[in-house]
Amino acid sequence: MNTLEVYENIIALCPRIERKGKTVPYTSANGHMFSFINKDNELGFRFSKEVQEKYLTKFDTSLFKSHNSIMKGYILIKDDMYNNTNLLVDLLNESYDYVMSLKSK
Repeated sequence: MNTLEVYENIIALCPRIERKGKTVPYTSANGHMFSFINKDNELGFRFSKEVQEKYLTKFDTSLFKSHNSIMKGYILIKDDMYNNTNLLVDLLNESYDYVMSLKSK
């Protein structure tokens, strides 16, 4: 399964979340983007600084980059995580909950 298929599949399993964007697929809530696929076809999810640091180690991943810039709060969802749908659904929901806790834009 490619990145877009994985992304659309997990979003479909999260009734609170709607995919947006035609050329750059993303999700946003409360005025904050919290997941997207970059131009390199990589998937990133946004978390608080503390959770981001924990997940960098737990999932042996890296900070998420887009257009050669590090995206604040985002981690790279590695290809080897794509087969764990339940994990990805949990992470996407956690990311949604995080942006809902932020001040609305």
